[in-house]
Amino acid sequence: MFTGIVEELGKIKEIKYGSKSISLTIEAEEILEALKLGDSIATNGVCLTVTEFTENEFKVDVMPETMRNSSLAELKIGEFVNLERALRLSDRLGGHIVSGHIDGVGVIRSKRREDNAIVVTIKPPEELLKYIINKGSVTIDGVSLTVALLEADTFDISLIPHTRQVTILGNKDVSTKVNLEVDIIGKYVERMMGFGDGDEPSSIDMDFLQEKGFL
Repeated sequence: MFTGIVEELGKIKEIKYGSKSISLTIEAEEILEALKLGDSIATNGVCLTVTEFTENEFKVDVMPETMRNSSLAELKIGEFVNLERALRLSDRLGGHIVSGHIDGVGVIRSKRREDNAIVVTIKPPEELLKYIINKGSVTIDGVSLTVALLEADTFDISLIPHTRQVTILGNKDVSTKVNLEVDIIGKYVERMMGFGDGDEPSSIDMDFLQEKGFL
């Protein structure tokens, strides 16, 4: 589990290609502190398992399923990636609850400056739009961000100078693909609303949620 607060930018040192998978070697510093084999590191928002490491780099394997459902297949040697270690129970939840399991790949449609911010418009897969709400949380390449504006088929996020400095999002170009993870709570609510006891319909509906103060 992660928070969407990037700890460090890593650099892709080596990519080994399988028939449908890849193995990445990533240079890093801060996240290597107290690292252990089997630890999880969110890499551009994708939860990956450390298979080897030294004092200045670590290796992870990217399976075919992850290759199909994320933008990691487009990584190149020398490219930087957002890195975050798994959440500790003692940590502050500075972003929001992030699983590291990508829901889909979006595309940057436009970028524009607004005073000290850069407003980025992203087109997500159509099936993810129902989970995205104005002022709600969304994870983009592992970064927890707030939806500034929701349109029919796109949404905007606003990048402050700090986010542009400590993540790769500020350097993303128009037409670039980004990994998206929508709010996990919305997915659980949708799932529960579709199930009841046995053949009975679920008692959880919009009226129930409003009555209990969730809407």
